[in-house]
Amino acid sequence: MQSTADPSPSSPDDTAVHDLLIIGGGINGCGIARDAAGRGLSVLLAEKGDLGGATSSASTKLFHGGLRYLEYFEFRLVREALIEREVLLRAMPHISWPMRFVLPYHRDMRFESDTPTSKLLGLVMPWMRGRRPAWLIRLGLFLYDHLGGRKILPGTSTLSLKDRPEGAPLQERFAHAYEYSDCWVEDSRLVVLNARDAQARGATILTRAAVGSAEVTDGHWSVTIDTPTGPRVARARMLVNAAGPWVGEVIHGKLRLNSAERVRLVRGSHIVTRRLYDHDKCYFFQGTDGRIIFAIPYEQDFTLIGTTDAEHHDPDQPPVCTDDERDYLCRFASQYFARPVTPQDVVWSYSGVRPLYDDGASSATAATRDYTLKIDRSAGAPVLNVFGGKITTYRRLAESAMEKIGTALRLDRGNWTAGAPLPGGDFPVTGAGDLIAGLRHDYPFLTDFWARRLIRAYGTEARQILGDARAPGDLGQDFGATLTEAELRWLMSHEYARTAEDVLWRRSKLGLRLDQTQVRMLTEWMRAQDPGADRAAE
Repeated sequence: MQSTADPSPSSPDDTAVHDLLIIGGGINGCGIARDAAGRGLSVLLAEKGDLGGATSSASTKLFHGGLRYLEYFEFRLVREALIEREVLLRAMPHISWPMRFVLPYHRDMRFESDTPTSKLLGLVMPWMRGRRPAWLIRLGLFLYDHLGGRKILPGTSTLSLKDRPEGAPLQERFAHAYEYSDCWVEDSRLVVLNARDAQARGATILTRAAVGSAEVTDGHWSVTIDTPTGPRVARARMLVNAAGPWVGEVIHGKLRLNSAERVRLVRGSHIVTRRLYDHDKCYFFQGTDGRIIFAIPYEQDFTLIGTTDAEHHDPDQPPVCTDDERDYLCRFASQYFARPVTPQDVVWSYSGVRPLYDDGASSATAATRDYTLKIDRSAGAPVLNVFGGKITTYRRLAESAMEKIGTALRLDRGNWTAGAPLPGGDFPVTGAGDLIAGLRHDYPFLTDFWARRLIRAYGTEARQILGDARAPGDLGQDFGATLTEAELRWLMSHEYARTAEDVLWRRSKLGLRLDQTQVRMLTEWMRAQDPGADRAAE
């Protein structure tokens, strides 16, 4: 399979009329492209940057029901997400796996004052105002265990922290905890794998291809797309606006629609430190301000801490983790860890903008994480605008989008994605360990770190990258941290990678391990293979 990341059409105009043109190559856009292509629609997806280059690579990297959303009575969203965890685990066991979350309990836990649960508890039990009693946490975890029909993941248990690995990094005042299940996901790889599967089913995926303008001509959308090789015009029967933080800009600026729907931009920031503890479980920390954060084992040698909620007003302003947000996360985590987390411990930070549907909530934290889909036919041809959503429910969002699309276009089949593995994910949920062991047996020059990284990125396709190599030198140039020329060629030919940033921060997180000299060497090598990459990345 060859990447279409550098489109070079023989003519600047497409003569064919696509069924669907999708604006935006984040998880929602790529998920819809995959679902639609699998139902027989002709699909063109245009992404102005790299796939997953914005919100979809800046999540907390969890498939989870959203335990805290129960406080907002978002039962439909939580139930759908809980069911999806196990559906997704089966489809992508290389990039997603079960994790246990430790929730330490202490008597000072507090609500945010504006949650529906806080208001109700304050009304019927005024002496409990602002508190989070143990019985309420147990009730929430009971609902979390049973709302989604759990089959694979173990349920909640009570845990004594005394003389246990889970208690070792925590302050002595935490004697008890609850432990429950959720799942990890490699978010940016999830996006790319959906795009690859969409392309394998007939979709055209264009990256570094920004939509310039769109208008309706003879009942079809005519869309100008600016690509690295020049502008092209594509025609489509229907548009999907999955532009994430730019969904409002597309509605009002590109499509010039008179829509009353609004998006609310909420920035979430994370910090990464050197590994803070020795076990493989996550922590769910609750603050006296009512908020929650996670501390999660990350990339084998690090700990991920997040997230924040802050208003973000301009989608074109790149989100960054501010010093205040970094310090807030350090102080929050230090309320739990025995050794304080300081800004000097932070080796990397990142931030993303969540494009939430504006439901008029009083705070960024309270704004709904549910998705909203709206069809607009006022221009003379339909466009589906996608608002909100969370990474856990991307597949169900795509199915819901197809229901809407089905009112305008003929579909050849019904829902199909629930049982279909993503590329590299055709093995059992519990099979990653066997794949790693098998890879090390057949390629004895691989270290455990190297084999584990390859399986967790590529699954059963790792062997295609290694080929008939018998020694590291057979894989070509070594760029450091187990990144080789063979893997780079795969990423450029199969996974739309064009720049060092694509490789180091989205297809992998090897940017945490390479030094400036190695990054420069990688950049120069990719530039030599693809002279248009610099222009494409502008």
